[in-house]
Amino acid sequence: MTVTRGPARRMYAAAQEAVAYVRRSFESPGTERDDLIRQAKTVVAAMVAWALAHRLLPPTVTTFAPFTAILALQATLYRSVRECVRYLGAMVLGAALAAGLAAGLGIHAWSFGLLALLALVTGRVRHLGSQGLQVAVVGFFAFTSGHGRIDYIGHLAGSVSLGALCGLSAHLLLAPARHVRHRQQAVADLYERLRQVVTELAAAAGTDDGPTGEQVGRWGHGCDRVAADAPHVQASVDAEAENSRLNPRRPDGRDADVLPRAQEAGQAAGRSAAHLRSLLRSLAYSVDSGHYSRVPRRFLSGYGALLNTVAAAMEEVGRPARTDRRQLDALVEEGLTLHEDLEYEVQQDTAVPAPVRTLCGALLTDAGRLLHELRGALPEPAGTP
Repeated sequence: MTVTRGPARRMYAAAQEAVAYVRRSFESPGTERDDLIRQAKTVVAAMVAWALAHRLLPPTVTTFAPFTAILALQATLYRSVRECVRYLGAMVLGAALAAGLAAGLGIHAWSFGLLALLALVTGRVRHLGSQGLQVAVVGFFAFTSGHGRIDYIGHLAGSVSLGALCGLSAHLLLAPARHVRHRQQAVADLYERLRQVVTELAAAAGTDDGPTGEQVGRWGHGCDRVAADAPHVQASVDAEAENSRLNPRRPDGRDADVLPRAQEAGQAAGRSAAHLRSLLRSLAYSVDSGHYSRVPRRFLSGYGALLNTVAAAMEEVGRPARTDRRQLDALVEEGLTLHEDLEYEVQQDTAVPAPVRTLCGALLTDAGRLLHELRGALPEPAGTP
C-alpha cells in the first residue's frame, strides 16, 4: 500500500499545485498569467502551423512547421525574432551542406559522416547561438529524407517559414504584457528594506546604551536577505528591458527611461547592501569587544545624523516615481559634509584611544561608500556634460 499511496499522494499534490498555479494566473497579472497565455498561444500556433503544412506541403516536412512555431514563441518578442532568424540561418546552412554533398559525393555512409562533421563545425558559429545544433538536424533530414533534392529543400524552407509566421503572428496579435511598474516597485522594496535598517541603526546610535548585539544581528540578516534578493530583482528588470524591445504594447509606466533607471538602481542596491553589511560587521565587533562604549557621544550623535541623511538618500533613490536628482545630490552633499566633519573631529581628538579611532574610521568609511553608491545609483539625465 505504501508504494501505491506514495505516487498517488505526489500526483494529488502536483494536481493541487497546477490548480493553484492556474488560479493565481486568473487572480492577478504576473509570471503565472504570462506563462499560461504563452502556453495557450503556443498550442494554437502549433496547431495552425501543422494544419496548414499538412494541407499545403508533403508529409515529410510537415513536422517542421509546428516545431518552428513552438520555437518562435519565446518569452519576449525580441527573443522570438532572434531565435527565428537564428533557426532560419541554421536551416539554410544545413540544407546547403546536404544539397552540396548529395550532389557532389552522392548518398553514402561516409558522405553522411562528412555531413555530420561539417554541420557540427558550422553550428559552432557564434551568431547561431543555441540554434547551432539545428544545422546538423536540418542537414540530416535534407540528406536522408530528401536526398539533397532542391524540391525537398524548398518544401522544408516553406514549412519552417510557415511555422515561424504562425508563431510570430500569435505573439504580435497578443503581445507579451508589460510589467514596468511591478519591476519599479520591486527595486523600490529593496531600498525600503535597506532604509529601515539604516533608520533603526541611526536611532540606536543616538541612545545612551547604543545598539545591542541582537539588534545588530537582526540588521545583518536583513542586509543578507536584500543582497540575496537583489540579483533576482535585477534579473526581472533585465527581462522586462528585453521585453520592451519590439513590443507593440505601451509600457505601464509613463517615463521612457524607467527601465534604465531601474537597472542602475537595482545594481546599486546589491552593492549598498554589501557596504551596509560591512558597516554592521564593524559595529558588531565594537559591541562585542566593548570599544563601542568608549566612542565619544559627540561622534555618535553626528554619526546618527549622517545615517539619517543616508536613509533619506535611499528613500529618494528607491522612489517608484522619478527621483528628484537635485534633491538626491543635495542629500549626498550634506552627508559628505557631515562625513568630513566627523572624520576631522576624530583625527583631532587625541583623547580617543587608537582602537576606538580605528573603529570610527571604519564606520565612516562604509558610510562614505554608501553615499557614493547612492549618488551613482541613477544614470545622469540626458544632456548632462
